[in-house]
Amino acid sequence: MWPRGIVEFVRGAADLIFPNACLLCDAPQAGAELFRHGFCSKCRHVVTADPAERCPKCAATVGPHTDLSGGCPACRKRGFVFDTAVRLSVYEGVLRAGILRTKGSGGEPVAEMLGRTFAEVRSAELRALNTTVVVPVPLHWRRRWTRGYNQAGAIAREIASAVGVSVRPDWVVRTRPTEQHTQPSASAREENVRGVFRVGRHASFAGSAVLVVDDVMTTGSTVAEVARVVRAAGATRVAVAVLARA
Repeated sequence: MWPRGIVEFVRGAADLIFPNACLLCDAPQAGAELFRHGFCSKCRHVVTADPAERCPKCAATVGPHTDLSGGCPACRKRGFVFDTAVRLSVYEGVLRAGILRTKGSGGEPVAEMLGRTFAEVRSAELRALNTTVVVPVPLHWRRRWTRGYNQAGAIAREIASAVGVSVRPDWVVRTRPTEQHTQPSASAREENVRGVFRVGRHASFAGSAVLVVDDVMTTGSTVAEVARVVRAAGATRVAVAVLARA
């Protein structure tokens, strides 16, 4: 039994690091679940509930009788160079609100906790990928400096820790800033990110199985471009993990 003084000290320190309010809905909460994930039980249930059928190739929501041989009809036309994609849920409601919070200067705790939740809820799927290295989609240095961190990097750290592999945030570099979500079509978004990424100076992708991590996949153009770059650098397999699929 720990002395009462130590217990109170640890509890006080925990309250400073993990305030007794849900990081997603701000409702006052208490208990071990909040300490572990930062979310109340209601929000955690909502962001992890994903009953819809998913395409095993691109993680898009599909109908119950969709032919998924080689992917869904949409991604078969796109010819993505990554092998498979795993998502936490769809980009709506509480999860969408949480992801938008991660894009602010104080959003890192939310990104970390969403990443931790993702790693636990989708543990079997993520481990089955047999990843050897985790790579977050990088921000351009100016955006990262403004935001203070890369939300994809925070998510990637939690996933890498859970599956027991290294995360390499500097193995892929974004060479120029891009416009965000302004392109009207998938082809326009593909053009927007074409040539944006390059392999980092100290990267070693030869023979590796890479997991590319991002917060949201909409058309898949960004993660597909990262996948193309790491494939060209020698990666033998590339999978994608995203918090949400739009």
